[in-house]
Amino acid sequence: MATFSYVSVPQKRKFIYSEPEPPHGGIYDGQFLRLPATGEVLVQPNFQNYNVPRANGSMLQSVRPTEYQSLDSSGSSDATQDSYGSLNAAVNRHFWSFSNSESSHILDTSFEDHSACEIRKKLEELERELLDDNVNKEIEDCQDICVDGEWAEPIKNLLPLNSPKESSSDSNLSGSKEMSNGPVTSPLGNLREMVRSPKELLFECALAISEGKLEEASTIINDLRQMVSIDGDPEQRITAYMVEGLAARLAGTGHGLYKALKCKEPPTSDRLAAMQILFEGCPCFKFGFMAANGAIAEALKDEKCVHIIDFDINQGSQYITLIQALSTRQTSNPTRVRITGVDDPESVQRAVGGLRNIGQRLEMLAEAAGVPFEFRAIHAKTCDVTRNMLDLRPGEEALIVNFAFQLHHMPDESVSTLNQRDRLLRMVKSLNPKLVTVVEQDVNTNTAPFLARFHEVYEYYLAIFQSLDVTMPRERPDRMNVERQCLARNIVNIVACEGEERIERYEVAGKWRARMMMAGFEACPLSTYVNDTIRTLLHRSYCDRYKLKDEGGALYFGWEGKNLVVASAWR
Repeated sequence: MATFSYVSVPQKRKFIYSEPEPPHGGIYDGQFLRLPATGEVLVQPNFQNYNVPRANGSMLQSVRPTEYQSLDSSGSSDATQDSYGSLNAAVNRHFWSFSNSESSHILDTSFEDHSACEIRKKLEELERELLDDNVNKEIEDCQDICVDGEWAEPIKNLLPLNSPKESSSDSNLSGSKEMSNGPVTSPLGNLREMVRSPKELLFECALAISEGKLEEASTIINDLRQMVSIDGDPEQRITAYMVEGLAARLAGTGHGLYKALKCKEPPTSDRLAAMQILFEGCPCFKFGFMAANGAIAEALKDEKCVHIIDFDINQGSQYITLIQALSTRQTSNPTRVRITGVDDPESVQRAVGGLRNIGQRLEMLAEAAGVPFEFRAIHAKTCDVTRNMLDLRPGEEALIVNFAFQLHHMPDESVSTLNQRDRLLRMVKSLNPKLVTVVEQDVNTNTAPFLARFHEVYEYYLAIFQSLDVTMPRERPDRMNVERQCLARNIVNIVACEGEERIERYEVAGKWRARMMMAGFEACPLSTYVNDTIRTLLHRSYCDRYKLKDEGGALYFGWEGKNLVVASAWR
């Protein structure tokens, strides 16, 4: 913001234009009118000549000037500039007059009576006289020019965009007593500050929602939708899905959208279920299942019969590899396997046969592999399952319970006093299982408040999207369906929903360890053989950006420095 100051010095008047020192030593190619009666100065925007560059970049002109004064914004004496060359053709008879009796000088010769060189010389002499005139005398009065409100806004709009001295307020245009000497920001700097990356805008939107600034958040959402695409790079895709989560949070439609996305839709004749493709395409999920299978297989070494209870069997793909592994054992009496799967009545699989179809496929595979096999389905929600529903046969078979990406769906004490999560663990402990396997995503989306949860979800799923870029090319048709039906579904639920409607409530490994121990379980570290086998397969088949570490008896699978999945065993 520019400031025009009218400084009264003894026997001298001078205009100060608080703009960066121009390349012409402070001599501006503008003219100002000193009214005979009041001595005030009128400054008028030069709208007619706004395309004509001035020596200083400003566009100001006088109204019917009769007397002119020299202009200087910095006190510099470097006054010989070509800007005066434009005067000799436009001015015929004008005089410079000054009232100082000691230093007054009247140029009483008209411009038309002198050559251009003489005119320039006289102007230089006049400039030196003005600038050398006892500038050390005490300033008696200093006041800013009061620009009429009619012109304040046009003048402000005409200021150079790169002026580092632009004032932070409009007070200097309306009679402020002093000029701002502090650091200020130019309009161009403001423009740069306004340019935000999609990630920055995304977090600004989340912050606005948390502060109740819903209109601002809605505006940012509309802007972001124009900036990102689900076909882009990992940063674009994660931002696109999280934007929809924020939009659903604003609209209150998160729960309905979560239920509409059919992550566990069963296979059709032309494609596999999205969840199965995700587990195959993302090694962190795939090797989480492998770690659980490894622990189960070791527990079955000396058992004739085993009963596996799975509270979320999904497509049964975990047991395809287990059955194949059991078929390779050199024994005359192969282990008999009985699997009980829980079928949620609200599952999308129920309408097309549910677990019955999954059981039939596993039975056919087991028969071909020579493994005695039996499958049984329980039609109930996990929280409603009781001991009597499980058809337990103590003494006849070893009991194994598998929680693969299931426990985080159970509400805990932060949602309800019933605390179904710990209640389920205590019920399982009462069954006296030989082994319990837990595979979970290693991130806190359960008790973290909205903003902290939002940041964690972004970093977590960004790592997953980045890892998918390595194993599933962007042009692969199934990949977008996987991300939309599975990953986006979870993201929307975590971001948009609260209370009982927030189903995806992940916890970090330490919290699961505490819950298992509180329920009475002891850690059962995975064997060195299982760890080494998985490590070899991971390094042989995938890039070194996938990480595997053994900590506290559990296996952590991650992408670069981010843990994604943790597998552990308990007894």
